[in-house]
This record gives sequence, structure tokens and C-alpha cells, in this order.
Amino acid sequence: MITLQTFFEEARAGRLTGIRCQRCAELAIPPKEFCPSCHQRAWELVPLAGHGTISSFTVIRVPPRGRAPEAPYAVAVVRLAEGVSLLGRIVDIPVDELRIGLPVKFRPLVNEDQTVVGFGPA
Repeated sequence: MITLQTFFEEARAGRLTGIRCQRCAELAIPPKEFCPSCHQRAWELVPLAGHGTISSFTVIRVPPRGRAPEAPYAVAVVRLAEGVSLLGRIVDIPVDELRIGLPVKFRPLVNEDQTVVGFGPA
């Protein structure tokens, strides 16, 4: 079974992956239990290029507890070249340079035992 743990293990290794339904070919990211189109559990792991464009973003200026030194930072919805969207943290792009349509690429953010989806300059 393909799980969120599998997704984040692959991301930690620098590989962005999605899942494709073997019955109807629906692509999903991150992993889900059932296909949203045909409601089956016939997933296969597929590699994704990790390139996309920002379709929406927000700048976090008042961060959650423990993240104050990181502010301000941005979180964006990125539309990947494969047609699916994924939420991730923006890195290595100044917040005042962010815009809808900006090309970005996947960059995993690894901190000790935690991996977060990130996107940086394409």
C-alpha cells in the first residue's frame, strides 16, 4: 500500500512522487486511500518531474510558536506540469518577488527527522 510515509520517504530522498489509479488513470498527490474518480484502491507510485507554477500563495508574517525566526515566509499552491496541485513552502525566493504564474521546482526541506515539501526557483 502506498502511504503518506512512502510519499515523505521519497521526498526526503529528493524524489517527488504521485499515485496513478490503474483503473481510471487519475493522478493524485499526496497519496489517498481511494481514487476520487472511480473509488478504487488500484494505485501505482509514479515519479513526477517536480516543475510547476505558483497558482496561489500567502506570506506568513506571524508564524506558529517555535517558527518566529523563520518569518516572513511563504506557502504556495503549486500546479505541477502533470496537472495536479500541491501545497508547499517557498524557499530561496524573496517574498516580495512572488507572483502567480512564477515557475518553481520541488525542493525537499529536511530538518532532522522531518521532511516538508518545498519549492524553489526553477
